[in-house]
Amino acid sequence: METMKAGRMVDVGRMECEEIPVPALDVASSDVAPSSRPDAALGMTAVSYDVLIRSEMASICGSDLHMVMMGAGMMHRPPCPHGFPGHEGIGTVVDSHAPHLPEGTHVLTFPNPPVGECFNTYQRVNSSYCVPLPECDKPRSHLLMAQQLGTVIYAMRQQPRDVTGETVMVMGQGSAGLFFTHLLKRAGAERVIVSDLSPARLAVAESYGADECLNAAELGNPGVIEAVKDMTGGAGADYVIEAVGRSDTFLDSVELVRMDGELLWFGLPSTDDNIHMRFQKFFRKRLSGASTYGAQDEPGAMSFRQALQLIASGDIDVSPLLSHVYDVSDIGDAFRMAHEPHDAGALKVSISFD
Repeated sequence: METMKAGRMVDVGRMECEEIPVPALDVASSDVAPSSRPDAALGMTAVSYDVLIRSEMASICGSDLHMVMMGAGMMHRPPCPHGFPGHEGIGTVVDSHAPHLPEGTHVLTFPNPPVGECFNTYQRVNSSYCVPLPECDKPRSHLLMAQQLGTVIYAMRQQPRDVTGETVMVMGQGSAGLFFTHLLKRAGAERVIVSDLSPARLAVAESYGADECLNAAELGNPGVIEAVKDMTGGAGADYVIEAVGRSDTFLDSVELVRMDGELLWFGLPSTDDNIHMRFQKFFRKRLSGASTYGAQDEPGAMSFRQALQLIASGDIDVSPLLSHVYDVSDIGDAFRMAHEPHDAGALKVSISFD
């Protein structure tokens, strides 16, 4: 029986590589947690797999870290299914029941995390959660970044705002925050202010169009708030995007936006506990706020397709993001690096498969 290497969350804070049989695609369905209701973590439903993919690379998302390293938003009890919660992948179709995805097709995969198997050498996917790669001379590792970029494009489509001439603030400069910085500047924002704990990420942010880069590790949260107020004459930013997913940054977003401004909460929460909002200030400032979730279920996967084209055409250079790549055998080390990235200057940590 052919076997494969597979990443597995065996406990909170522990991701390990195990050797297991390669799954057969003729298993029509599997009991998994429902993708559309992450709060119903222990409810089970059936999902169909009609494509088997030989993985080439996968990336670790911030939401993966919140689940694996912090135990937040879990859809399974550890030890979890192999491959969970990987949902940023790239590979080649080796078996298919989907006519539009024949064997040999190179694809981007973006399954919902509850059913994601992107941390396995062979992953089963429903064909609605993968799209063919465009013909281009970009490395596969670059095209892999289209998953994260696609979620940002989707968020901006779901919550459109004309930022022409505005001052915008992006909290967090991981890959998602960096993509927001790039796209908002390209959309006409007059001034883009960003904050992050990592000097390496802030350096990339500057190349992506950030006008002001604030080191939150040096300034602290109150210092970031004061700096933004100083830059805006005490008013605050017109539009603030929280791309971190921490309770403190969520709370501070209300402080950073001007009267009648707008907030977009993009970062997946790092805790299952309630986050007590500064609603008195939110109310008095007449703010509007929104969140987005579920880019994977967008009809036609249009945001992921657009992301692939932006990268393939060279409209956005993702090469600065590709900082660390680990073999799947060392997936535990990869998660530890992604969880504490600042000293090593890590941006996007990825997994490779032999």
